[in-house]
Amino acid sequence: MALYTPNQKEPFPFSRSKIALFIECPRCLYLEVRLGVRRPEGPGFAINAAVDTLLKREFDRYREAGKPHPYMTKAGINAVPAQHRKLNEWRSTRQGVSYVHPESNFRVYGAIDDLWEDEGGRFLVPDYKATAKKDPVISLDQPWHAAYKRQLEVYQWLLRQNEELVSDTGYFVYCRGRSELDKFNSRVEFEVTIIPHEGNDDWVDFALIAARSCLDADRLPKAGEDCKYCGYREAANKASRGKIAAKK
Repeated sequence: MALYTPNQKEPFPFSRSKIALFIECPRCLYLEVRLGVRRPEGPGFAINAAVDTLLKREFDRYREAGKPHPYMTKAGINAVPAQHRKLNEWRSTRQGVSYVHPESNFRVYGAIDDLWEDEGGRFLVPDYKATAKKDPVISLDQPWHAAYKRQLEVYQWLLRQNEELVSDTGYFVYCRGRSELDKFNSRVEFEVTIIPHEGNDDWVDFALIAARSCLDADRLPKAGEDCKYCGYREAANKASRGKIAAKK
C-alpha cells in the first residue's frame, strides 16, 4: 500500500472508498494513508460478489442485443445498457474510471458496476446492491444509505471529468434475498427493485481538497463522531492505562 507523503509531485492514488473513509473518519484515513495503519478487515461478502457477477453477465446479453433489460422496462426507464469502448476498463477494480484532480493532486478512481444510455445519449450510472433484509427495499431513507448515494455521485463525477455526458439521475439495482419463503430448494430467490437517485456531485471537489489538507498536516485529525474503530482504540487505551496505573 502506497503511503502519502506531503508535497509529493506524482499524483497520489485515491480511491472512491478513500473519499468515503475521509467523510466517515478523518483520523482513520490519516492512520491508513499517511501512517500505514489500516482498519481491521471483516470477512468478504461472497454472495454480493456473486450477485454482481450474475447481473453484469445478464445485462451484457441485453447490451449485445441493443435492448433494455426487462428490469429497466418494468421500472419505466427509457434506456439500454451502454456500449462504450472503455466499459470493461471502467468496471475493472484494477483500473476503474480515473481522473487526476489538480487541486489535490489525487488520482481519483472507482470501478462502476454498469453504464446505461438514455434516448438522448446521456449516460445513467446504476449501482448493484444485494441484501437479505426482511422487508422489500423501496427507498433509500436510512442513515447508512447516505454513503450509497455519495458512492454513486462519485462515479457520476468521475465520468463527467472524463468528458462524458452524464444524467443527474442514477439508479440502485437492489436485490433482496427472500428469507420469508417456506422452502430453500437449493437456491436463494431474489426480489429486484430499481430505485432512482437524483445525484449532486458538487461536494466532491471540496471533499478532495479537505482530504488533502488533512493528510498534509503533521498531527492526527479528530476522529469521526460515530467511528467505532476510534472509539474502540480510545476505550482500550484508557482501560490499559488504568490497569497499569493500578499495578503501580
